[in-house]
Amino acid sequence: MVYEIANVVQTLIQIYYYMIIGYILLSWFPNARESSIGQVIGRLVEPYLSPFRKIIPPLGMIDLSPIVALMSLHFAQYGVSAVARMLAGSF
Repeated sequence: MVYEIANVVQTLIQIYYYMIIGYILLSWFPNARESSIGQVIGRLVEPYLSPFRKIIPPLGMIDLSPIVALMSLHFAQYGVSAVARMLAGSF
């Protein structure tokens, strides 16, 4: 049961990870973020990215905050896996 829940959470984190990557790629194309798909992805991703943008200022035209956000998602995914193994081992 614990592994199934952990797998669902990890899958959701992975989907969100790819959404952030897609949102980053949209910034490379003119007016792509203003499209309907870009706006939907932006509404889902921006609340997560905004705290990182407050902490990490952009370097010129390069915004490094999404990289840190992606790294933190990766660590969260690893943490979910570790907690699931720990809980499964205690039963």
